[in-house]
Amino acid sequence: MFDPVIAPSGTLLGLLQRGRGDGTLHALTAPRPEALAALNHCVLHDPRHDWQVENRSLYYARLYLDLAGGLDAVEAHLFDPEDVLNADESRTGLALAVLGHLASYGRTDALELLRRYAAHGVNWAWALDELALRDDDAGLRALAAPVLARFPRDPEGDAELAVAVRDAFEPRPWRLWADDPRESIATRVRAAHETGSFDRWQRQMNSTGPRPGWSVRAVFEWAEQGVERGTALHVPAARCLTAVAGPEDRSEIVEAARSGTEGARCTALHYLSDANDPEALDLIEGAAATGPTPVVEAAVAAYERMRSLAAVDRARGWAHRPDALGAAAGRVLACRGAAQDRDLVLAALREAVRGEGPDAPTLWTLVDGTGRLGIACAAPVLRHIYRETASSHLRGRAARALAATDPSFAAGFAIECLWDCEETTREVAARHAETGDNRVVERLRRLAADPAEEDEVQTAVRSRFGPDAPAV
Repeated sequence: MFDPVIAPSGTLLGLLQRGRGDGTLHALTAPRPEALAALNHCVLHDPRHDWQVENRSLYYARLYLDLAGGLDAVEAHLFDPEDVLNADESRTGLALAVLGHLASYGRTDALELLRRYAAHGVNWAWALDELALRDDDAGLRALAAPVLARFPRDPEGDAELAVAVRDAFEPRPWRLWADDPRESIATRVRAAHETGSFDRWQRQMNSTGPRPGWSVRAVFEWAEQGVERGTALHVPAARCLTAVAGPEDRSEIVEAARSGTEGARCTALHYLSDANDPEALDLIEGAAATGPTPVVEAAVAAYERMRSLAAVDRARGWAHRPDALGAAAGRVLACRGAAQDRDLVLAALREAVRGEGPDAPTLWTLVDGTGRLGIACAAPVLRHIYRETASSHLRGRAARALAATDPSFAAGFAIECLWDCEETTREVAARHAETGDNRVVERLRRLAADPAEEDEVQTAVRSRFGPDAPAV
């Protein structure tokens, strides 16, 4: 999947792509054709950098409902000839998830579209998972024949079917089909279930990983084999060292951390840092200064895992370094520093925004640390990150930090956060948004009554309506 092109944050499209609450509020006041065009663009061209941690589907589904939007554009996208040529889930996954939420809200056109796509579309498994949560038994049973027809009745087709059954995110349709009154369907699905279970057992029995009795050298060799295959194994290898290494092996491990092969060096650095070895910090500093890129990355990651007071104290000296270890030191202070470290964390936050922009991965930790330490003068930087980042997850972290540092949050960003795409951000808003604005009261009541809303959000809303809550 290519990185999406995100429109400027001040435009309707840019707001909707980011999943900001202001996107919904602006769409509801914009000309309806313009709002629907922007909404369709977002649904058909997934704007998320990481769909595994960012939510958009419920946000877009609710806007379709508010705009009484039709699904012609979604249907054309799903059944475009490109669907056959491009089997990447990212092309259709967001659209299918939006249809799933719309089906939950009673949109029968969305339900029928999901059924058709499950029967004929390339990304049928995703559509089937959506239907497993929303469709009735009769609707799912009607899909048994077209889904099974995708798998030829030969050894190769049966193997593919077993994999599909084994890896299904939602097992409900397959369980229904295993008890189907049509013997040809039930027999085939039950056989696929049995094959998948046997495959899992075989993989466990045929593992090529560490064995009891391995030596320290054998663990290092296994880690190096991972490097040769392009698979980083130093973290699990470090865990293996914990099981096999004794006090007599320490000198060998320290030497590997200082000058071993790439796999051995990364493994040893992780092992020594997890053990809070007295030489770990010096070895990490040396690796960061002289090691190749994979060793530097492993050294930095190992350092950030350390929880000792010595690691925090070393961070205070490293925070000014203009390299990866200096950036890691800023993150360590953000997570585990004290009030005396506020200036260093603020400096790291500002430098990250200046140097890498509002989407820098390092900001996740620094923003959390800014809120944890209550750095009030960081509010302008946090507001910039909130507005500009394309990551709805990072924006939610910025909202939580603003709630802890910015007195204007409750009457400002907290209000739009009630419409945000992330449930954790809506929860923060539900706890903090001032209720002097009539939109806030109405939105809180709507969230409380919405069956699709997350429990944590509804709990936060109820805390505003409870007997001990201020009048709403």
